[in-house]
Amino acid sequence: MSKISEREFARICRGIYEDRDIICRHNPIGTRGETLLWMLLGCLMSYLDLTEIETPCFAGKMTAETYRDAILFVLRNRKAEEFDAGRHLEKLTKE
Repeated sequence: MSKISEREFARICRGIYEDRDIICRHNPIGTRGETLLWMLLGCLMSYLDLTEIETPCFAGKMTAETYRDAILFVLRNRKAEEFDAGRHLEKLTKE
């Protein structure tokens, strides 16, 4: 099972934040926060090599909170060490 360190998680979040304007311009799926969290979830699914069974399933309209919860769910058993992912998500979605 692939794991992620806080350092690597922070690096991915920082990269998405730095590219936020172009990400949102080319992926207008919802609000700015929803789009950035959607991108992060996609990156984590690839980085952690999640199987179809491990990939979160969604029903209904997606919100930033839904993406946030899915990211925290994915990280629950995939952190190399304990860290506060929420802190990084807050930085990622700040305007």
